[in-house]
Amino acid sequence: MSGSRARGRARSRARQSGGSSGASPVRSAGARPADPCPCGSGRTFADCCESVLDGEAAPTAEALMRSRYTAFAVGDEDHIFRTWHPRTRPEGPYCHPGTRWLGLTVHECVGGSPLAADGEEAVVEFTARFEAVDGRGGTAFDALRERSTFVKRAGRWLYVDGEQL
Repeated sequence: MSGSRARGRARSRARQSGGSSGASPVRSAGARPADPCPCGSGRTFADCCESVLDGEAAPTAEALMRSRYTAFAVGDEDHIFRTWHPRTRPEGPYCHPGTRWLGLTVHECVGGSPLAADGEEAVVEFTARFEAVDGRGGTAFDALRERSTFVKRAGRWLYVDGEQL
């Protein structure tokens, strides 16, 4: 799907739900174009993950992984669903109330270039820090270190699975 069609659909959904024209579902969740991107790339949301969350194909496996982190951070279940390989995708929900994502560090990327052929795999190793409700009314800080596998299918990178380290 082209980026302009995806943005058009997002604007249409925003209008149907009473949002202003041009507002994406992600922006309504708290990420604004001029804000730092939640993925920690150092770029603005508009220059980083926004277009991918709005439906454009991620150019690299790392870009898809960063957009998925951002989707968890802003609660964009649709993006998480769309970018999870259907063979390995569990039933949702994917975002858990009470979890606040605090930061992302990418340690290694193997493969996953924009020139990758369909069927090619890539690996991205990262650590995602978060705060979660601990079940006793308090919160606990933790980190998830994962080595994730991605595959390119029909010109789009998809998350396949991950091994926690």
